[in-house]
Amino acid sequence: MNLLLFLLLAAALFSIGLFGALTQQSIVMLMMGLELMLGGVIVAAAAIWAYVAPSSADGQVLVVLLVTVMAVEMAVGFAVVTALFRARKADTTDMAAELKE
Repeated sequence: MNLLLFLLLAAALFSIGLFGALTQQSIVMLMMGLELMLGGVIVAAAAIWAYVAPSSADGQVLVVLLVTVMAVEMAVGFAVVTALFRARKADTTDMAAELKE
């Protein structure tokens, strides 16, 4: 495969995630957009690393580490959203913004 195809895939994932993060009111959908953006960054990093140093396994370790960070981030994020919903019945960003007052 070509490096350009992987970078186009990464740009598409990042763009869809950015659109989702900027247009959605639901906290869960916002988090999904952020995860798509992070996924695009991971695809781009892995593609560039495979292009620069194809014989090195450092890029694969980096990708596994980043995917693990994504999973932990989503688990913590959903725990916070669940606690916020149980305490305040807030499920949109507008309702959650009232917490800083």
